[in-house]
Amino acid sequence: MNMIDALILGSLQGLTEFLPISSSGHLVLGQRLLGLSLPGNFFVVLVHLGTLCSILVVFRKDILDLIRSIKSEETKKLILALIFGTLPAVIIGLTMKMEIDQLFSHPFAVSYSLIMTGIWLIMIKWFMNNNADITLKNGFLIGCAQAIAIIPGISRSGATIGTAMLLGISPEKAARFSFLLAIPVIAGAGLLTALDINPTHIANLSGGSILTAFMSSFLVGWVALTWLMKLISRGQFHWFGLYCMAIGIFSLSF
Repeated sequence: MNMIDALILGSLQGLTEFLPISSSGHLVLGQRLLGLSLPGNFFVVLVHLGTLCSILVVFRKDILDLIRSIKSEETKKLILALIFGTLPAVIIGLTMKMEIDQLFSHPFAVSYSLIMTGIWLIMIKWFMNNNADITLKNGFLIGCAQAIAIIPGISRSGATIGTAMLLGISPEKAARFSFLLAIPVIAGAGLLTALDINPTHIANLSGGSILTAFMSSFLVGWVALTWLMKLISRGQFHWFGLYCMAIGIFSLSF
């Protein structure tokens, strides 16, 4: 991998991690289009670390507010909802890690998952109201959707925000909960994956490629997440469904 490849894949990760179009699916298809087959999981951990930093920057005020109001009942309920929402992904990630890893080597499976994501995003436009609160039950159900999104091609943000909206949570509140929920999951998955990294896979990447991949995923992720929050507030979330269906169908042909 050269620095141009690292820039493309890092930017692709940053753009697709937050937009509801599946970053894992696009990384699989992106590697195939570039003729790359990256060994091990180091690169995946690297670019996910970049997008994790994007979340911390964009939602720094929300995170600080949670810390400052940790003693309030409302904050305690939100934190418990985040904990309950994290459990499904932890269970699936620990018990089905090998099966999930195998899916990353099957582009056709990714294509069908992208089509399913597209259908889901379009459906939610007609099934939502905006009056519900984020309860422990809702947090757990949203977490179950996040666990399903471990499958490459299923968008994490699309699954979690869409489920929250179906439960009657407003789009803006759903998005904020979704990305706060992403922090422990991305960090935990990165740590778990990092434990299995083969040092030889790191040696195959130059320092320039590593820095380029990280910075591009971080900066593009920052812009993409800021843009997505504006689109959600305008009620334009479902349009990403058309893109997912189109790219899923197109990718079946190569």
